[in-house]
Amino acid sequence: MKKVIVIGAGILGASTAYQLSKMGAEVFLIDRQDKGQATDAAAGIICPWLSQRRNQAWYRLAKAGAQFYPALIQELQDAGETNTGYARVGALSIHEDLDKIKKMEERAQLRKEQALEIGDITCLNAQETHDQFPLLKKGYHAVHISGAARIDGRALRDALIRSAQHYGAHKIEGDATLLYQDHQVTGVIVNGQIIEADTVVVCAGAWANPLLQPLGIDFQVSYQKAQIIHLQIEDPSADTGTWPVVMPPADQYLLAFEQQKMVIGATHENDIEGYDTRITAGGMQEVLNKGLELAPDLAQSTLQEVRVGFRPFTPGFLPVIGSIPNWTGIITANGLGASGLTMGPFIGYQLAKLALDMDVDIELNDYNIQTALL
Repeated sequence: MKKVIVIGAGILGASTAYQLSKMGAEVFLIDRQDKGQATDAAAGIICPWLSQRRNQAWYRLAKAGAQFYPALIQELQDAGETNTGYARVGALSIHEDLDKIKKMEERAQLRKEQALEIGDITCLNAQETHDQFPLLKKGYHAVHISGAARIDGRALRDALIRSAQHYGAHKIEGDATLLYQDHQVTGVIVNGQIIEADTVVVCAGAWANPLLQPLGIDFQVSYQKAQIIHLQIEDPSADTGTWPVVMPPADQYLLAFEQQKMVIGATHENDIEGYDTRITAGGMQEVLNKGLELAPDLAQSTLQEVRVGFRPFTPGFLPVIGSIPNWTGIITANGLGASGLTMGPFIGYQLAKLALDMDVDIELNDYNIQTALL
């Protein structure tokens, strides 16, 4: 039985630990519980098929991530995890410009040829769009994608960790320091305890560089701060759990959950000084202004909480995955950015395969770790 340590218990680390445990490895999942973890703050949309990003390596990962979800969720549910945070509710990609709607629909139809999981693609007029999401300002048309889903990152992470523990994984809260000798990582020290392992998997997101620096590695991971608002709407009759996610032309989104809960996200704050987890007036103003422009009636809702997280990015805004050059016993993935919830479970599956010397389902050269090293 291989012994594997996973550092970082966000969506990526939790997924890796779950897959490794299920495959029979002895797993130690270690996390410091830092404030600002991306997964802990995130509520996401699984709908990569409308993206206009031209990087095909990114799209292949995002498409594979979306395709991976249904079987994973079914697997978790079969094991008794009923609260995964995932629901296939569809998505409304909205616009007031009908020409833009037509182009979105054409793009979706083209991509459906290689992604049947996209489901039905339907153009909706303004009234049909409003009927689907009654809080929306009237006047928006939409492309409806039936295969899209919403995800609560915190709920899915917790379900994965519980399932990993069911298979025997050990979860440890603490600050891990790498143990190494002659360019081989042999384990970690955590809470004064030495834990040796065949492989260490680093899933530390925005905190990866300080962890790797003792190895003489300058890992180029930056991060972007996101502030996300959670609201409670005042209409107890609204069946919000079935409402589709809303994808406007800008970089905001609206997510409806059960029990009249609503999420507006999110800021995209670069050049943050340190790990600044403060909720700021400017951040709230930006999110609320854009959110209330889309759905003015949300002004009467109750502010429940604000979550703050740091999205990790690597050079080129493309994830990196694999072994660290000139070192053995250590692998990593990072730079999932705003697509972390879409890609995380699938990439975690690939990391588990790498740790157990199995063939992976991606072309690793497309996500070369060397691009994130100086």
